[in-house]
Amino acid sequence: MKTWIAFWNIIKKDINNYYLKPPNISWGIIFPLSWTLMQIIKSPDTDIINLLPGLISMSVLFGTTSMLAVTITFERSGKSFDRILLAPISLGVLVLSKITGTILFGIFNAFVPVIFASFFIDLGLINWGTLFFAVIMIAITSSLMGLLVAVSVEQVFEAQTLSNFFRFPMLFLCGLFIPISNLPKFIRPISYFLPLTYGTDILNGAITKINIISPILSFIMLFVFTILLFVVCNYQIKKNWIL
Repeated sequence: MKTWIAFWNIIKKDINNYYLKPPNISWGIIFPLSWTLMQIIKSPDTDIINLLPGLISMSVLFGTTSMLAVTITFERSGKSFDRILLAPISLGVLVLSKITGTILFGIFNAFVPVIFASFFIDLGLINWGTLFFAVIMIAITSSLMGLLVAVSVEQVFEAQTLSNFFRFPMLFLCGLFIPISNLPKFIRPISYFLPLTYGTDILNGAITKINIISPILSFIMLFVFTILLFVVCNYQIKKNWIL
């Protein structure tokens, strides 16, 4: 019981201290919406339904990675994270609580653009079950990427720089707004080594009914990426946090 109390209190603390703060709102909500508005202004004939999968993916990716990478790094630089490590709970519970809160934040971010889109287009043909599970898997892999950043750097500005190092290339390599088939042939293989490629393709199938990869294969690949990222994060945690 005490473990679950600690688990919930850590999530509650993060919600009160970090969630819906200006940096997370700007990266997780405002930036994806601004990017989509730019696409609409550039191509007025663009159907919003075709932009929705990319908008959802961006909202989850930027929201989760910003949340976890920055908050843990901020707590570590301020030494408050050291006090949490001294609490009578396992490191696994601590990390799981951080990741769980971030995943929930990512899921919340995902449905913000869906709500906005519902005022302009009909969403009745969306496969909501597939969309929801895709959002969960994207949130999990993005959270683990944010955790990997958090355990690899010491300062907040380093976390932001490292996060942007892989986030922005994903915008152009994962089929978010540029189809993978339109990329140069020598770059296309890189796309298939990025988890967001598979998450975005599942969302495309759920929303626009257009897939380039089998949804089952995409879910399998997301699960594989989850395991790989977890193993790497676990190694980095033991290396950098356990002396």
